[in-house]
Amino acid sequence: MNTRPLLASLALAFGVTAAHAADSLTVQLDWLPGGDKAFVYAGVQQGFFKAEGLDVKIVPGRGSSDAVTKIASGAADVGFGGISALMMAAAESKSPVPVKAVMSLYSKQPDALFTRVDSQIKTLKDMEGKTVAMPTFSSSNALWPVVLQKNGVDPAKIKVIKTDPATLAPMLAQGRVDATINWVTVAPAFQAVLKQANKDLAVLPWTQFGLDGYGWSALASDKTIKDRPDVLKRYLRALSKSLAFSIEQPQKAAEALKAQVPEADVAVVKAEFESSIPLLKNEISQREGMGAYDAKLLAATWGWVAKSMNYDITKINPEQLVDRSFLSK
Repeated sequence: MNTRPLLASLALAFGVTAAHAADSLTVQLDWLPGGDKAFVYAGVQQGFFKAEGLDVKIVPGRGSSDAVTKIASGAADVGFGGISALMMAAAESKSPVPVKAVMSLYSKQPDALFTRVDSQIKTLKDMEGKTVAMPTFSSSNALWPVVLQKNGVDPAKIKVIKTDPATLAPMLAQGRVDATINWVTVAPAFQAVLKQANKDLAVLPWTQFGLDGYGWSALASDKTIKDRPDVLKRYLRALSKSLAFSIEQPQKAAEALKAQVPEADVAVVKAEFESSIPLLKNEISQREGMGAYDAKLLAATWGWVAKSMNYDITKINPEQLVDRSFLSK
């Protein structure tokens, strides 16, 4: 019996299988699937990850600190989170945190003050004597008094209520508080709640009051960087394509998230992603390049974190927390 044709067929079959075997990646989100993350789902739906030979598994999270912990522990290979959370983890850890920021997403900070149009609150100074509600756990909370002080406002003159994030919009709509602290990306959901009370939302981004620096970033474990550099480069290439596609076609990005998260509302997801576009695409990203980290702005980001948390500015070198080598030239 001539076995050569059989062996040749088997070799060909295994060769084809090997050529198409996708590299798996566990992608850790910093929160539940929402409009700001629609581009990740668009990358799956449009086949951008698959085209790079990747099989990605998207996992929901419970905040940026949680995402950093999951990536550091090896529970995830890559993920997303505020770079401030990575800086805080590095400042508080006795040993180096095995996570790096590999691509900037928000080159502007997303923190904002939400109020009603009829409140006549136009500046942070207008908040004196007023009440603000903020989530019990939020990276914005520690920044709040520092931003106030930078603008000559006494934090002690503003009453603070900490509550569950889900109660913030109803409290603002009902007039139980004068303002809330949120990311600009959730403005559409707040607007919908306020509309039911015949009120209109006013958004005051903290970037208007001097808050500069990097926010949300793509993260990777040191293990992924060291052991799978080509996989990481392909992942970031697909992620960049996903971002560009979603910025151009937010409706399709929203539909992509809906296809994978059935309970999502396409209209809300689309509006939330559109609210994030100015954080992704702006004069900073155009000047430095999408995804890049400018050394001066990175240092400014750490300066805000250090001041808000009372860290010694020499506690860490923020340059050691980023790896710029994987971004496509």
